[in-house]
Amino acid sequence: MPYRLAADLVVLIHLSFVLFVLLGGLFVLRWPRVMWLHLPAAAWGAFIEFSGWICPLTPLENWLRTQGGSHGYEGDFVVHYVIPLLYPETLTHDIQLILGAIVVTVNLAIYGWWWRTQQR
Repeated sequence: MPYRLAADLVVLIHLSFVLFVLLGGLFVLRWPRVMWLHLPAAAWGAFIEFSGWICPLTPLENWLRTQGGSHGYEGDFVVHYVIPLLYPETLTHDIQLILGAIVVTVNLAIYGWWWRTQQR
C-alpha cells in the first residue's frame, strides 16, 4: 500500500510539473521571481519532448508500482484520469515534437507579453 500511494503521489507531482512547464509563465506575470524556477523547468520539459527521452519520474513511478505488486494502472482516480494525460497510448516521437513546440510557443507568448508590459 505505501508503494502504491507513493506512486500515485509521483504521478500527481509529475502532472503538476507538466502544468507548471506549460503554464508557469502565468505565475511570472504576478510574481516575476518565479521566472528563475520556471525557465529551467520549461527548458527541461521542452528538451524531454524534443529529445524523445522520458522524464525520470516515469521510471520511478513504474518502479514504485512494481514494488507495490501492481502490474498496471487500474483501480482509482489517479490511474483512470491522471495517468492517461501523462502517458497517452498513442504517444509517438512526432507527437512529442508537437508537445515540445506547444511548450515553447505558449511560454514565448507569455514571456513576450510580460516583457512588453515591463518595457512600458
